[in-house]
Amino acid sequence: MHTSIINSLTLSFEEVSHKTKEGIEFWFARDLQHLLGYSKWENFKNVINKAKTACEVSDHKIDDHFPEVRKMVEIGSGAQKEIEDIMLTRYACYLIAQNGDSKKEQIAFAQTYFAIQTRKAELIEQRMLEYERVQARVKLSQTEKELSKIIYEQTGNDRNFGLIRSKGDKALFNHTTAQMKAKWGVKETKPLADFMPTILLKAKDFATEITIYNAKENLMMQETEISNEHITNNKAVRDTLLSRGIVPENVKPDEDVKKVERRLKSEVKKIKKGKK
Repeated sequence: MHTSIINSLTLSFEEVSHKTKEGIEFWFARDLQHLLGYSKWENFKNVINKAKTACEVSDHKIDDHFPEVRKMVEIGSGAQKEIEDIMLTRYACYLIAQNGDSKKEQIAFAQTYFAIQTRKAELIEQRMLEYERVQARVKLSQTEKELSKIIYEQTGNDRNFGLIRSKGDKALFNHTTAQMKAKWGVKETKPLADFMPTILLKAKDFATEITIYNAKENLMMQETEISNEHITNNKAVRDTLLSRGIVPENVKPDEDVKKVERRLKSEVKKIKKGKK
């Protein structure tokens, strides 16, 4: 396929795309019909029906990717007529391309175009999830520093902060910090939190925030008071997770968050260099 044709088709596909109020990209089937080289709506609907079947087989809801709509179109002399149409997500377009007539040049292009677009979306979503986890880890570090500060200000000593934090781990995981590191294959020198998935980072952060609040609100002046408070809060958070079918110690560890952070920073630098 010539470069000029590829550039032309790329522009055409992007020009007829739309976005919902929520920012979800979609195409109208009537527009896609002509872009893919189908002159008759009935023939194109056959392809759409095959795509719907593929969508269902893939355990995706058809209504999420092929919602039917009605719209008015001009038929000449200012008159209008209501016709059926379908809003197609990127994934729906990908399935249509896969089930279309591969002999058509437009279909061959669309198969690659929507595969790439879908992959791009997946990568963006993955990066957003990674960024959220990095931010959750930073937030936990800040919250733990605040707890250490409160312990020092109210008891005059924070040398046992590490022990208090470990007791919190024991209450949350029903395992000691050392046991969880062994279970997850984490080196002794590495922080356990660096391997926690986002949900556990936020759970641990929430328990710590409650400890800070109650320690200040109730003027806890003894280290044992704050320690017991922290244990109670981690147990409460554990009970909440268990009630939703999440067993903290059975959740799989995630990639070292420090590596994720370095990778994200490296990608940002590459993007900045590319803009220069």
